[in-house]
Amino acid sequence: MSLLLVALGAAVGAPLRYLTDRAVQARHDTLFPWGTFTVNVIGSAVLGFLAALPASGAVMELAGTGFCGALTTYSTFSYETLRLVEDGARLFALVNVAASVAAGLAAAFCGMSLAQVFVA
Repeated sequence: MSLLLVALGAAVGAPLRYLTDRAVQARHDTLFPWGTFTVNVIGSAVLGFLAALPASGAVMELAGTGFCGALTTYSTFSYETLRLVEDGARLFALVNVAASVAAGLAAAFCGMSLAQVFVA
């Protein structure tokens, strides 16, 4: 059952990641990977929210592991950062790493804080 829940969540998260990435990136004429940055921050916020809820294992398998796991993308983040370095955009690469980590942590914290308001 766990495998099915993870697969169902991923079946929603992966296409949403692709569509969001393309929509956001199409609005920016820059080398900076705004689409990947956006999905990773959103996924961090959602996962932080879910982690702070007294949710069942099934909810975390579906929404946390499946949906958030497929929505966020560390591999694309890594690839795009290396591509920036190879293209000579070292400052963008550095900003991508620092901003992604900081924004992801801040988003997870905000998600957790928001969930605590709902639980209280």
